[in-house]
Amino acid sequence: MKERRNLSMLSDFYEFTMAYGYFESGMKDTIAVFDAFFRKNPDEGGFSIFSGLDDIIDYVENIHFDDEDIEYFRKNTNFSEEFLSYLKNFKFTGDIWAFPEGSAIFPSEPVVTVRAPIIEAQILETYLLLSLNYGSLVATKTNRIVRAAKGRTVMEFGARRAQGPDASVKGARAAYIAGAPITSNTLSSQMYDYPAGGTMAHSWVQSFDSEYEAFLAYAKLYPDNCILLIDTYDVLKQGLPNAMKVFKEVLDPLGISGGVRIDSGDIAYLSKECRKILDENGYKDAKIVASNSLDEYKIESLLQQGAEIDSFGIGERLITAKSDPVFGGVYKLVEIEDEKGKTAKIKVSENVEKITTPGLKEVYRLYDKKTGKAEADYITLKDEKVDDSKPLVIFDPHFTWKMKRMENYEIRKMQVPIFKNGKKVYESPKIDQINEYCKAEVKSLWDEVKRFDQPHNYYVDLSHDLWNLKQNLIMKAMSK
Repeated sequence: MKERRNLSMLSDFYEFTMAYGYFESGMKDTIAVFDAFFRKNPDEGGFSIFSGLDDIIDYVENIHFDDEDIEYFRKNTNFSEEFLSYLKNFKFTGDIWAFPEGSAIFPSEPVVTVRAPIIEAQILETYLLLSLNYGSLVATKTNRIVRAAKGRTVMEFGARRAQGPDASVKGARAAYIAGAPITSNTLSSQMYDYPAGGTMAHSWVQSFDSEYEAFLAYAKLYPDNCILLIDTYDVLKQGLPNAMKVFKEVLDPLGISGGVRIDSGDIAYLSKECRKILDENGYKDAKIVASNSLDEYKIESLLQQGAEIDSFGIGERLITAKSDPVFGGVYKLVEIEDEKGKTAKIKVSENVEKITTPGLKEVYRLYDKKTGKAEADYITLKDEKVDDSKPLVIFDPHFTWKMKRMENYEIRKMQVPIFKNGKKVYESPKIDQINEYCKAEVKSLWDEVKRFDQPHNYYVDLSHDLWNLKQNLIMKAMSK
């Protein structure tokens, strides 16, 4: 079968069986509200970075079912012709709110909210979560790596190690948003309009009669971006001397600085030795690039050992988020609107973290006016008002005696309208703007929230009205 790129059928099958059930139960016009959120940060971190909104928007704008799809359902289900006709004419008509892409996000808060006829809202679930989960996973991992690098450039080199072509392209985009300014992925660079780059592989060096000839040919072709891979044979005895010989012959007359890349061996030791030798030979501006299965933990270790590295190429451990490779986003029903009015819904569990927060909600971020730092996220019912000219007492939703009085603060609504009545009302920013926004988001967090080891628990609190609603629904559910 030929490959298809209409992804409307990229859905768990039960989304359609439930949709048919709603249709046959007379619930087609019932309005449902769903929240997409996650329960824990990857790698036991203090926060995550939201990515994937661009894909969600594209999916919602283009979702449709063609004749091939309808025939598939006709052959493989008991769906009625009336329901198949409904699918044939399907389009999204509801509302969506979401955090802007690149936002710092925290567990248990609605990152994306969908309000739509229940069939429409249900069918969006799989693709919405797929986009949010993978994009946010890679963006979060990348930002951790970028912070570990402490201002040194991080290049995304994961194309060949990603779990499939789409993951390589979209993962590279998420990495750029979160702080990796260069990708090795040519298609991602072309599609999303951001820089691609790279150096050479060992095969380039091996294909010439000598390492020196390989370096010389490359330097003549790319004098302005001459990073030479020096570990094919021996870094200190062959690679570095040959690189410096080429620098002298090709780059020095042009007044251009080059660099070297180390992809194996004891990178901390080799980088320090290379830096020493380069400096002694007048190449203080030459850059040293390190790669070889690096992540934030290895980078921290290298820098603690005094490694002399100017930039890092990160592949498999970034694109797969190898240390914690699942972002556990979920999509839960929180409200129903029908002829009886609005009814908040809750999912109860013996695991406290799996009890959902009911109702159509608003998420506010509270900032200290003096420092500009984010102090807490505050979730209210949609129609509640928050007046930041007055003191506000927030409390832990699980340990309610833990309280904090907020004064001299300002608030920001975190969710913005994306779709209204099926029409896109959001102007998607350019990828460079998303990257700058992400930097500002991370800067707004306290260092204690950003540390890797036992980060400070950022507060995500509920308003009194929302907390009371949740407790009442829990008690009601438990009394049945």
